Amino acid sequence: MQPSPAREDGQQAAPAPIRVMICDDSGVIRSAIANSLASAKDITVVAKVGDGRAAVDFVRRHDVDVVMLDIEMPVMDGLTALPLLLAAAPKISVIMVSSRTTAGADVSMQALRLGAAEYLCKPTADMAEDQRFSTSLIAMVRGFGRMRRPLPAPAMGTALVLRPAPKVPPRLLAIGSSTGGPNALFALVQQLSPKLSIPVLITQHLPAGFTPILAQTIERLGVLPCAEAKEGDAVLPGRILLAPGDRHMLIRRQGAGMVVHLAETPPENFCRPSVDPMLRSACDAVDGRVLVAMLTGMGRDGLLGSQKIIAAGGALIAQDEASSVVWGMPGAVAKAGLAHAVLPLSQMGAKLMAMIAGPAATTDARL
Repeated sequence: MQPSPAREDGQQAAPAPIRVMICDDSGVIRSAIANSLASAKDITVVAKVGDGRAAVDFVRRHDVDVVMLDIEMPVMDGLTALPLLLAAAPKISVIMVSSRTTAGADVSMQALRLGAAEYLCKPTADMAEDQRFSTSLIAMVRGFGRMRRPLPAPAMGTALVLRPAPKVPPRLLAIGSSTGGPNALFALVQQLSPKLSIPVLITQHLPAGFTPILAQTIERLGVLPCAEAKEGDAVLPGRILLAPGDRHMLIRRQGAGMVVHLAETPPENFCRPSVDPMLRSACDAVDGRVLVAMLTGMGRDGLLGSQKIIAAGGALIAQDEASSVVWGMPGAVAKAGLAHAVLPLSQMGAKLMAMIAGPAATTDARL
């Protein structure tokens, strides 16, 4: 991304627009994505190409911040083009544009492991008309475009007040994430101990068909066993359960233990699965002894559930703005004064492990 030029009066001019290239062999899809970005004045589509080779050639000759990259294309497919794009422009962010199929999900996860920043399901005719799709796409592009420029210094009076250490250790770790979440989840899970003494629940905003592949990818990290949650699954220490696409994951007591209940109740915060139902039910199941990790994501999903957990004596860590693709979900809980710590993604795992170990490992702090 080009730096912001200085004005004659010495003030910094507005940042240069985020430069986007759309690579898809379908002219309809190229137009749908371009139209969805058209309302954002800080984003400009600099190229629309039909295959991976053309994308690589363009990036070698022009400055591009974000590439929307299709997977299946003639001449050169997306997986082949991905490493060539990253070699040509190492700081570029590549968002894979995937079909809503199991095969599309599998290839998207491969792409993330190869260096893609995120993936996006291809817009249908209805989705292209949907303002929520455009809003989500713009937020994603802005988030990755921002990664190539420093954040402005926080304004005076905007410091975040952090909560004191919880008095008892948690019985459950609950993680919420959305835009930018898969890569954030991979990074966070790899910071956890393979001997984790409590269960882990994850709700990541994803469509049906993608969550089994995400669970398998987390499992392959080799840190903790992970599975897409099924009705009646036992919630066990040292095991990760991931909310399935199109179902809310709820936790219920059963005897001395806990089990999963999957609900088809209406979406919350426009999402199913949603983070809020997971947090509310987890709070009830363990009498508030929940440790929440709120990762990058658009919107405010998880705010109300986090409020309930904090009121019941639980604790929360939020990802900081600089390391988040979109500081919506973590920003909402941080600004509401619910966080025990607001940290870069690279530091969250150590803090979580310290809090799981008990109150002696935590401190009262202000940011």
